[in-house]
Amino acid sequence: MFEIVKAGGIMMGPIILASIVTAAIFLERLWTLQTKRVLPAELTEKVWRWVEQRQIQDKHIAALQQNSPLGKILAAGLANRNRDRSIIRESIEDTGRHVVHELDRFIGTLGTIASLSPLMGLLGTVFGMIRTFNAITTSGIGNPAALAGGIAEALITTAAGLTVAIPALLAYKYLRGRVQTLVVQMEKEATKLVEALEAQSREGLA
Repeated sequence: MFEIVKAGGIMMGPIILASIVTAAIFLERLWTLQTKRVLPAELTEKVWRWVEQRQIQDKHIAALQQNSPLGKILAAGLANRNRDRSIIRESIEDTGRHVVHELDRFIGTLGTIASLSPLMGLLGTVFGMIRTFNAITTSGIGNPAALAGGIAEALITTAAGLTVAIPALLAYKYLRGRVQTLVVQMEKEATKLVEALEAQSREGLA
């Protein structure tokens, strides 16, 4: 393995670093984007119980803000429960943008790696071909050993760049889709909360 890396030339270092970063981001986001961490089932049940029984207190809202991404969004709505519906929606949307930004954190880096890795491999290919032509200039074409190093560098870096880029692209697409699914579910819960608070407001005026 070490010999392959050594044969790959100077571009193998950045490519290997890119592969390590890709794996680290993917594993961290997989852990962070678990449904039970973003949308705890017991949380929504608890919030609806508070709303139905009119037991919402400041300590409940503070606890929600520390609970999960969904908790932050619901807390924003509950904090403005006695205000106009448009204000409730605006506070939820503003908090939602911050939450989505947190869920998307590092995912863009995977897209960057997926784009750059083949280019790093191509650059390594260019270096390898330069090395090959230098060998031809120095030793002629009659010395296969002199040519082999440059050709190996060109092929190895190309393969390494693609080997990193393909998983990075797949991870990027998967995680983006995962975030979008979670966002849709959070939007549904937030809409239900707004409607419940509005229904309570109408009952209070009746």
